[in-house]
Amino acid sequence: MLKDKTILLGVTGSIAAYKIASLASMLVKQHAQVHVIMTQNATNFIHPTTFETLTGNKCLIDTFDRNFEFQVEHVSLAKKADIALVAPASANVIGKLAHGIADDMLTTTLLACKAPLLISPAMNTNMYENPIVQDNLRTLEKYGWKVITPATGYLACGDTGAGKMPEPETLYAHIEAEIACEKDLAGKRIVVTAGATQEALDPVRYLTNHSTGKMGYAIAKAAMLRGAQVTLVSGQTALTPPLFVQTVPILSAQDMFDALDDCFAQTDVLIMAAAVADYRPSEFVDHKIKKKEGDHVLELARTTDILGTLGPRKREGQFLCGFSMETENLLENSKAKLEKKHLDMIVANNLRTEGAGFGTDTNVVTLIRSDEMKELPLLSKDEVAHCILDEIAARM
Repeated sequence: MLKDKTILLGVTGSIAAYKIASLASMLVKQHAQVHVIMTQNATNFIHPTTFETLTGNKCLIDTFDRNFEFQVEHVSLAKKADIALVAPASANVIGKLAHGIADDMLTTTLLACKAPLLISPAMNTNMYENPIVQDNLRTLEKYGWKVITPATGYLACGDTGAGKMPEPETLYAHIEAEIACEKDLAGKRIVVTAGATQEALDPVRYLTNHSTGKMGYAIAKAAMLRGAQVTLVSGQTALTPPLFVQTVPILSAQDMFDALDDCFAQTDVLIMAAAVADYRPSEFVDHKIKKKEGDHVLELARTTDILGTLGPRKREGQFLCGFSMETENLLENSKAKLEKKHLDMIVANNLRTEGAGFGTDTNVVTLIRSDEMKELPLLSKDEVAHCILDEIAARM
């Protein structure tokens, strides 16, 4: 999603500068065009050749370097950039940018740049907490900069506290969130369910299913990238929730229903991608195994039909999307669920299709509405997520 995007990385004099080589590599692997500008102080921590080797572009330092590619290099780069990130950002460069001082290649270029601007402070805790530095950061925010909150931890100076630059993966996520997708879902409140619910049989055992949550997590991330305000109601998974998404962990189907019931009235789109355990121990047996003619028999009751309960309460303009996982009569059973549960769309997934179902990174689904049906080929779950959201966005 970052293919052919031009990303400008500004590197200043901080020990954390070496980490930006990893970030540059990650961006290049996504086929982005990466340009690095360093301050003179930054070259004391990492050599420009490192960035030139990783990006294939000249690393710029000197404003008056005559060996450049463009006519007016700092202006040309500023115009080409889809986004600019200063990381690590020293207190010195933060102060200069906040007050319009352009005395090197980095500050000159950034003051000419109209693309989204991100800055990641990295410094000693006492420096970071200094009221002057905090005022400068607020000034940058006032002028449209997005300040990435530093991590808290052990610093190179030996102190422990705020001021540590986030890991490259976090910085990458900030860049991706800003420019990877058009924000066609901006202003929409989307709730996605994912993962498997668990129904306790006793203090040791429980009923569940094979869902890994990959499809739901992909949808939540895709919706966030497209500008939506996303809440992810997640059963038990081994996945790390995407950044910039509010995650609500749950265990049972009742937990999931309670979480959805609390926010349903304010939700614009509900996408029920979780695999809910259909049964729980019957309340009439007090969650104990009954003995009958020498055999152990467990009485089960159905769990709450979440979509069947919420569907009839759907308000005008609200969009409900469910998932159907079938081993036979895929289309007929899915269309029946669409009507019965008052859904706007159902995503039908045939578990017998190779490359589809639980635990895979791909999926084969059919998008079913009351008036049309769209069969998708084998796609990655990220691609399926965007196809689902395309259908929803077209009707919102």
